[in-house]
Amino acid sequence: MTDILIVSARTDRKEPEERVDLTSPPTYDDTARLADAYAAVPLLNCLLREVARPVPGTAAHPTYRLPGTDRLLRVRGTRRPAEPELLTDGAWHRLGHPELVKLVAEELRRHTGASNHELPAEMLDSREAVATLLAARAEATPPDDPYLRSEQALVTGHTHHPAPKARGGGPAAAWLPYAPEAHARFPLTLLGLREDTVVEEGDTTALDHLGSAPPGYRLLPAHPWQLDLAARDLAPAFADGRLIRLGATAFPVWPTAAIRTVYAPERDLFLKFSLDVRITNDIRRLWRHDLLRLRTTDAAARAAFAGLDAAWQSDRGYRTADFAHEQLAVVVRDGLRDHLPPDATPYLAAALVEGFDGNPLATTADPAAWWQAYLSAVIPPALTAFDAHGVVLEAHLQNTLIAVNPAGLPVRALYRDAEGVKLLPAVTREAGWERLVYCLLVNHLMETAAALAHHHPGADPWPAVRDELSRHDLPEIPALLCAPALPAKTNLLLRWTAADGADARYRPLPNPLAGR
Repeated sequence: MTDILIVSARTDRKEPEERVDLTSPPTYDDTARLADAYAAVPLLNCLLREVARPVPGTAAHPTYRLPGTDRLLRVRGTRRPAEPELLTDGAWHRLGHPELVKLVAEELRRHTGASNHELPAEMLDSREAVATLLAARAEATPPDDPYLRSEQALVTGHTHHPAPKARGGGPAAAWLPYAPEAHARFPLTLLGLREDTVVEEGDTTALDHLGSAPPGYRLLPAHPWQLDLAARDLAPAFADGRLIRLGATAFPVWPTAAIRTVYAPERDLFLKFSLDVRITNDIRRLWRHDLLRLRTTDAAARAAFAGLDAAWQSDRGYRTADFAHEQLAVVVRDGLRDHLPPDATPYLAAALVEGFDGNPLATTADPAAWWQAYLSAVIPPALTAFDAHGVVLEAHLQNTLIAVNPAGLPVRALYRDAEGVKLLPAVTREAGWERLVYCLLVNHLMETAAALAHHHPGADPWPAVRDELSRHDLPEIPALLCAPALPAKTNLLLRWTAADGADARYRPLPNPLAGR
């Protein structure tokens, strides 16, 4: 029997977990319940972290007061809150996903004094996307490659975002063929870009080997979904010959967790594209200002990793058109092979948290040794890059790969994405440290530690984190180890107030390092 765990199961208790038999394609009711459960988890995580106030003495069945509406909400579980219930007329009423969205919207209107009609629609769109993905996954064959399987594992995705799977509200037929969660793979469209319109920086030679272009043109690969989204804007360029269609790549590419970044295993090559779709907090274009600073940030990151037992996947360069600088941009990123120790297998760190077939975090026989090896791989390069080179990595779960040796132990971290890198002194050391603490500790290690404790009951991951941090002589470390709180990004409030996606705002989160 093929089982899929319903994430609404009470993961912090000992009762048997509820499962749905997916030997046959799921029924509508199965898919609906699963989609509601998956979609509720990150939305509840946001609400409980950013707005709600815990009611003392309710740890057995966590209960929270919603200050804006002065209502009581209770859930099952802590790491993956589920089964939300609202106290109404003296009785607890179970909330379905539409009711939960309505409650969150009303609470935020009262809490912030602002209205927002866009975000509730995204929450509902995210849930519908999950239902579509679950049905597609039941019919799809996962990749044999464990690395690709990890990149395509994230049905929940960002654990603290109100609408992590929203896909711009468009029909599923437009985006499902390119969805990593549906185990998609597809060829890239090849365009010829007239030479006098080419804009490029850095090393883009890998693009020229994807096919061939006629005299007077350069090869430009394009994401098929982005071509559809930008069709109206690009029509004049196709009409006057600045762009021509040259077919498709002779091999498929696999979309990674980032959706707009794809991997071509045959070429060991990553390519990152623009997508004119809001995914989590931002429209996922390769914005001109980020492209113009790409060479500087990437060079700084490469220098920071020189000599470290860690790897930086360089964003080597980009190519685009002067008439569609952002819409047609493609970034060339290092592959994996040159960055891996012999016989090591890479995995996406976010997938270790969400879970997938073959997850080494879940299957290790020695969780303490595994965790120490993991910390020794991921923490030193991030701290060294910051302190010695002024490079603030966006060291969150989706930007980190962990290489595991044949014995199952982590041996090397690979970091990626120059677009998310910040440099000192362009940002102050204080602001850079806050960002690093959020990305590395709150987004990354808190989630991984919780997953480790879930799979290995009785494990206490935090003394090892404290010991690893203590080995590094940064002036910020002593204060970090005793601080009462850590900075947690407020994705729900950020989206509700329509703040810029890059304008991180934080609220204090109890520090698990303090008092140990």
